[in-house]
Amino acid sequence: MTTIGNDPFAATTAAGATARKPEALGQADFMRLMTEQLKHQDPLKPLSNSEFIGQLAQFSTVQGISDLNTTVTGFTSALTGDQVLKGASLVGHSVLLPSQKLALTEQGAATGTVMAPEAGVVNLEISDASGVVVQKLVLEADGKGEVPFSWDGRNARGDQMPTGTYSIKATHVAANGTNTALNTYVDATVDSVTIGSDGLYLNLPGLGTAPLDYVLRIGKSAS
Repeated sequence: MTTIGNDPFAATTAAGATARKPEALGQADFMRLMTEQLKHQDPLKPLSNSEFIGQLAQFSTVQGISDLNTTVTGFTSALTGDQVLKGASLVGHSVLLPSQKLALTEQGAATGTVMAPEAGVVNLEISDASGVVVQKLVLEADGKGEVPFSWDGRNARGDQMPTGTYSIKATHVAANGTNTALNTYVDATVDSVTIGSDGLYLNLPGLGTAPLDYVLRIGKSAS
């Protein structure tokens, strides 16, 4: 099951610390080498026309690659800016994403969904930070598809649990008694967006951070 990462800055810092700009010959270097070659060539064996044309072709290739790199860099910058705008537009919205944890907020409720493979019963266990099961939910699956769940934040005795992060585990029980572990998906509100070296990360209260491509569904703004 996919889990949510905790520190996109670590990946960004590591990438920045280890990245090195590749050393390559530019246009000026190429022309300087060609000029020096012509100045110091053997007068008895001057550079042939085919060799000269070949080197000019190499120069044109270098020029073309340089222009292409400039174009790609500009395209990448534009794409990054577009992603930032898209990420910023998600702030305040509810998103559904895969997670083995859910966050109990001050509102005292948490929601999510599981995907049932067929009709049957879905048993959902909610555990606190020490691994103690505080609540069990039994959900009916009419068939294959989504089975939403909602936890009111209370334990088995009816006591309101404190805000924080809780673990969840879901199991599907078919009519023939077969048990199947299910992936769990939770609803979370986007608090802010972080720009990482490998893309955008959504900051989710109580859950840490998640890549933008983890988002499966976007809901209405919480405001």
